[in-house]
Amino acid sequence: MTVAAPLAVDLFCGLGGWTEGLLAEGWRCRGYDIESHEYGDERYPGELILADVMALTGADVADADLIVASPPCQEFSYMAMPWSRAKQIGRALRGQDEFPEGYRGSRTIADLTALFDACFRIQREANEIRAARGQVPIPMVVENVRGAIPWVGPAAWSYGSFYLWGDVPALMPAPQRARKNGDLGGGSWFAIGSPGQTNVNSNPDGRKVPALDGARRTDKGKGARFTSRDCGVERDITSGRKGGGDWFGSGDDCSLQRKASSGSSARKAASAKIAKIPIALGSHIARVYRPMSEAA
Repeated sequence: MTVAAPLAVDLFCGLGGWTEGLLAEGWRCRGYDIESHEYGDERYPGELILADVMALTGADVADADLIVASPPCQEFSYMAMPWSRAKQIGRALRGQDEFPEGYRGSRTIADLTALFDACFRIQREANEIRAARGQVPIPMVVENVRGAIPWVGPAAWSYGSFYLWGDVPALMPAPQRARKNGDLGGGSWFAIGSPGQTNVNSNPDGRKVPALDGARRTDKGKGARFTSRDCGVERDITSGRKGGGDWFGSGDDCSLQRKASSGSSARKAASAKIAKIPIALGSHIARVYRPMSEAA
């Protein structure tokens, strides 16, 4: 009798950074995203379902053997930047200041973390269904940026500039030399297409480890992939101007366009590619969580 390959559900799947590693290890993958990402020959490589993740329930994913997720992180990243406006937004979310003029982002911490929290709600609901059926729970690994830590709690592990929460395996691959765009607390989205600089990251236990070679990510990319809201940044740090517009400004004079506007197909394509999970990380998670019947 042929045993079906294990199924992974990829939330906020984008171009399928998680999925590439899973497919390489023989998994089936079903991705959920609010929009499709097709750039030339590049597109999500598994089964794509267009849906708002916030509207999903555990019943939608109760057939999975694994859940992976990369919820949007542009607001986390922005507030990690050393700008007075970014710091003011963080204080305002904590009730310690007023929001800047023109700000159109999250107004409460619950709003800020809603998509991140939705992943855990979906897993919990799915596992309640599976428990009633006598099935084993579904593990989940959620990826985000370092800038999310003050808002959602400590990460279980970091792999280069990719920070992990949830059911992170006890044994993880040691990151190799990393190239990532400058890390100012949450990752940098300002150098899309520019040479990366060697950097290091701290694991939650305080150890310094070099980040993974090729583990370049930009939080701007994550935002462009996963949200329909205006994510224009109104200042360009390369111009020498201090400060910066928030992610939800009008974007009318957005100088961080490089050669394409923030909403253009070219910019979305570059952003989505940069934000993809390293295949080595996806493959490791795939091997760890392969069901015993498959592993045998």
